[in-house]
Amino acid sequence: MKGLKQRWGLTSNWQLAVIFVVFAITGSASAYLSKPFCMWLGIGKEELGHWYTPIRLLLIFPIYQVLLVAIGFLFGQFKFFWAFEKKMLKGMGLGFLFKE
Repeated sequence: MKGLKQRWGLTSNWQLAVIFVVFAITGSASAYLSKPFCMWLGIGKEELGHWYTPIRLLLIFPIYQVLLVAIGFLFGQFKFFWAFEKKMLKGMGLGFLFKE
């Protein structure tokens, strides 16, 4: 845990625990919300067959990104999750979305 705290620039075990809780809530919430989101878009297993799962997984990604920052904000960790989000998206080649 010490190495993770150092890598992320955290000062306390409490902050690390809060960040783990935010990751857990965000992952569960994005998976849970992807099904109603697919239904809202009119995407169903009947129409897409074996393509339904890959498309649903692709939809989870943007939902997760938005929820991560929002839930991080609610837990008082906006600064950490905003920096985490920018670093992850830059690593995926989407750095053009952020002005430096």
